[in-house]
Amino acid sequence: MYYRLVRWIISLLARILVRFEIVGSENVPREGACIIAPNHLSWFDSPLLLIAVPRRITVLAANKYRRHPIFGPLLASMGAVWIRRGEVDRRALQQALEVLRAGGCLGMAPEGTRSKTGTLQRGKTGVVYLASRSGAALVPVAITGTEKIGDALRHFRRGRARIEIGKPLELELPERLRGNQLEEYTDILMRRLAAMLPPEYRGVYADVTTPPGQKPA
Repeated sequence: MYYRLVRWIISLLARILVRFEIVGSENVPREGACIIAPNHLSWFDSPLLLIAVPRRITVLAANKYRRHPIFGPLLASMGAVWIRRGEVDRRALQQALEVLRAGGCLGMAPEGTRSKTGTLQRGKTGVVYLASRSGAALVPVAITGTEKIGDALRHFRRGRARIEIGKPLELELPERLRGNQLEEYTDILMRRLAAMLPPEYRGVYADVTTPPGQKPA
């Protein structure tokens, strides 16, 4: 009930402050383990994902936000798994696996951190690692515009953003992926995500092209 209340409040505030479009919510599996894998542009991403994903979502969040007066309570309300970035945080990975093995929905940016350039960075292997050990569906999410919301609000304008949820990747992941295999499947995920984004957001995956008949986010 508390989660639904927080989601309703955030939705109300977001509709006042931001003009946003959500596409593809029906692509989120209604049950069973899944990982929501978005590109990461801004701290506005998490609140908008909370609205866009039609089931309870647990996010992985940097430990530095745990005591933040605004972000801390917000992320905690989403059942955040706090992770120490820049190191292998086995405790956080185990908590994330427990969420997935219980059939939950986990939100985790495959880049590992917010992009400082507004474009895709090289993907980390953590998302694919968790998917391979839990059997979770991998759902790519393309986010655009959130990196400009803060500046728009400072100039007393409403920001604009778009969230497109893609279909789960049809990958049969071996249970014990290692080394080069993790890198290979992470590259597949990142290229699928890049194809959903406009060219100016693709960053290190700039060589990816949009498939015929598909419009980028």
